[in-house]
Amino acid sequence: MSTAGESSSASSASGAGRLSSGATSSPAAQVVGLGVIAFGVYHLAIAAMMIFTPHAFFTAIGPFGAQNNHYLRDTATFNIAFGVALLIAYRRPSWRTPILFCVTLQFALHAINHLADIGAAHPYWLGPFDFASLALATAGLAWLTRESTRPLEVQR
Repeated sequence: MSTAGESSSASSASGAGRLSSGATSSPAAQVVGLGVIAFGVYHLAIAAMMIFTPHAFFTAIGPFGAQNNHYLRDTATFNIAFGVALLIAYRRPSWRTPILFCVTLQFALHAINHLADIGAAHPYWLGPFDFASLALATAGLAWLTRESTRPLEVQR
């Protein structure tokens, strides 16, 4: 049985659609592949916003404390690294589980940080919204991580 963690498990260009035996992977395996792409693109988009429009990022997404463009660019580098790693993991299924685990852990820690500062956002409503969206994304990433550990033939 091929697992999602084996790079030889996928013979198609997408890395998510077909197994080496010629059988089609499950819908969950395809969702894992799409989730990896979606989170990869998300990380690159957030990084681009932090680098090229830091004030827009600060006012629309991260209005905590004082704006610091240097720290925004520092954080962007982490997002770029995760984004690139996720996009590589799409093509290399053996990378999916470890990369998804790291991204899930980062999202969980990020959600906890937002919970600690939930009342410090301006406008106020953004604090609870940010925490809730990060917690939901963490749950989605945890599901993707779990599914990525299953053999491609039996992912549900």
